[in-house]
Amino acid sequence: MTYFLVAVLVVLAIMVVVSLVRGVVAFMKTTKIDLETGEGETATDMQLMQNKAMFARIKYQAAAIAVVALILMLSR
Repeated sequence: MTYFLVAVLVVLAIMVVVSLVRGVVAFMKTTKIDLETGEGETATDMQLMQNKAMFARIKYQAAAIAVVALILMLSR
């Protein structure tokens, strides 16, 4: 059971990193669009994408913390 939970934890950690990278890339694109156009309104879609990626990261981190807590409970 512990091996399974560790595997789940590794997958969640990978998902956290992927979500973080996607959010940072969306932020960089938003900044680039703002600098090129001089307007903040054209970046609305990218800002929504950034928010979705960051919310996904928070969900995966919460799930990873829950798995760590479960591993600690099972190991005692």
